[in-house]
Amino acid sequence: MTKSLVKVPVERVEKRILLIRGEKVILDADLAVLYGVENRALVQAVKRNSKRFPKDFVFQLTRDEFDSLRSQTVISKGRGGRRFLPYAFTEHGAIMAANLLNPHVSTHYG
Repeated sequence: MTKSLVKVPVERVEKRILLIRGEKVILDADLAVLYGVENRALVQAVKRNSKRFPKDFVFQLTRDEFDSLRSQTVISKGRGGRRFLPYAFTEHGAIMAANLLNPHVSTHYG
């Protein structure tokens, strides 16, 4: 089947990129919004396919990292809060997640 191309404006991606552990990453909730899926669907796909996500693709934030981001108002408290610590996706992890969520869509930033 032919892949369709979805273009995401670079500005939408850039404002969600954070520097954590010396890596440029995007948090799971932001990635889910960009890909138009529920956050839990994204996290479930990653967990089901954990062998495709080595540590240089995705990692889970520590409580201290999460609290630090929250204190910088990068993460809103939202209604009900999170039940788990967020996952941070590197560029390769974000691309792998896109391929898992919709294997018929090729994501291009720019």
